Amino acid sequence: MGNILFICGSLNQTTQMHKIASHLMKDHDCYFTPYYGDGIVRLAARQGWLNFTVLGGRHKRETEEYLSRHNLKVDLRGEARSYDLVVTCSDLIIQNNIRNKRVILVQEGITEPESIMFHLVKWLKLPRYLANTSTNGLSNEYDIFCVASEAYAELFADKGVREDKIAVTGIPNFDNLGATQNNTFPFHGYVLAATSPLRETFRFDDRRAFIRKCSSIAGSRKLIFKLHPLENTQRAIREIYEHAPGAIVFAYGEINKMIANAEVVITQQSTCTFVALALEKEVYTNLKVEKLTQLMPLQNNGISARHIAQISERVLHTSMDVLLAKRRQPQTRLKRRQPAAY
Repeated sequence: MGNILFICGSLNQTTQMHKIASHLMKDHDCYFTPYYGDGIVRLAARQGWLNFTVLGGRHKRETEEYLSRHNLKVDLRGEARSYDLVVTCSDLIIQNNIRNKRVILVQEGITEPESIMFHLVKWLKLPRYLANTSTNGLSNEYDIFCVASEAYAELFADKGVREDKIAVTGIPNFDNLGATQNNTFPFHGYVLAATSPLRETFRFDDRRAFIRKCSSIAGSRKLIFKLHPLENTQRAIREIYEHAPGAIVFAYGEINKMIANAEVVITQQSTCTFVALALEKEVYTNLKVEKLTQLMPLQNNGISARHIAQISERVLHTSMDVLLAKRRQPQTRLKRRQPAAY
């Protein structure tokens, strides 16, 4: 029996952590915490300056509500006890109290395209979170990185992630997308536009042009907008009603079900694009569809969480001395990866 800490984030990340933990709770004490940081990051989060991230705002509230609703054991910031293993949704921040612990990193979903900030972060060794999810996996402060697909394994290796740490497991919430077609969402046959919090994360977004594009694609069909949880909801709704007055707007709801019932899906930069492609919808996106098709998460009938739990058990039974020595080894780029077998 061991103590395992699950570090959550967005509601998507939190539900993924819960699914993994469900396979470990019988034999281990599993605790959960909202995402957290240290030092200046912790101070900024306390002041509400990071409410546009998983460190505060709606993401943190929804995580807290989810943990309470499911009666999960909470240890805020993982400070109440010592842990034998940590399972985390992101290594953009490696918290001080999980350093030199056994750590499993789980890919949440789609990663940001590499930008100039990605290269600046790598060259100048700036904080990884400045380049958002494009730097996922680059901390090397974990033992295994569980990723969505073989193509993602290659992508992460090309960025500098150590190949011997990558396990292709699939990722919970995106490993059985066909099941979303059986749902009770009341609308059908519409055009769905899924927005992204580009402005909230200090990136350019010509929202008016995007809304008009969506209206043009929809034509006479019903147009539905699903807002990202991090968006300024009032501003987004106001803009949509101004430039697409007949549209329906949802700030809450399960977007996968909305995608399942749509004819056409329009995204900016969102993991839900994978859902639309898997369900063979007509897709318009800022991202490269051909590349996304290659990166598609494994569809393994929903057993990714079990695979990750099995890896967690193996890491739990590996000596910390062995794991820390492995972290200190230099990165080597293999000629060809061999897929992980389970």
